[in-house]
Amino acid sequence: MMKQHAVKATLTALAVGVTLGLAGCGGNNDAGGMGGMDPSTSPMSQMPSASPSSTGSSPSASAAAQFNDFDVMFVQGMIPHHKQAVEMSSTLLKKSGISADTAALAKQIQAAQQPEITTMEGWLTTWGKTVDDGMGGMNHGSMGDGMATDAELKTFAQADGTAAEKTYLEMMTKHHQGAIMMAQSELKNGKSPDTIQLAKNIATSQQAEITTMKKLLAAL
Repeated sequence: MMKQHAVKATLTALAVGVTLGLAGCGGNNDAGGMGGMDPSTSPMSQMPSASPSSTGSSPSASAAAQFNDFDVMFVQGMIPHHKQAVEMSSTLLKKSGISADTAALAKQIQAAQQPEITTMEGWLTTWGKTVDDGMGGMNHGSMGDGMATDAELKTFAQADGTAAEKTYLEMMTKHHQGAIMMAQSELKNGKSPDTIQLAKNIATSQQAEITTMKKLLAAL
């Protein structure tokens, strides 16, 4: 009898322990309703984490994930570069005697580069940088980046008609060639996926525009 009582006591203790164990597991997983499941084998643990673009975050979010000094330098240089292209295009569109094709190209350049300026400024903000930390304060054309000099811009401002159109196309061709060189350097040295993709877009689109500008120049 003593032996039987001992066995019953042992079984009762085991039952209580199992019950408490199950209750404890359930309490730790109320939200998931998957008590006792090994987290490493959960289907959710096997799903890839959402990328910044898929979560609806800003374009600068993924750029913030990884970048290097060259990405920063590229963006700091490309913002004033783009701004000059937009300003040159705006100046041209205010002039008389400009062909419809060249005017359309100027509008295309504005439409492409102004949004890119906004995007790049967002990246710098995310990185804790400003344009003035880098190339923003340098003289136009001083780095072989194709930017127009102050003297060239003055001549362009005073020109009109075919002369202004020719000056614009010549300056913008050189300007685009400089941007492509900057983009190619970014492709070799950059780290940020977003910044590298922008460099690819710049190299491709501006090379196509150079081809168009050469045709327009030949027709003048």
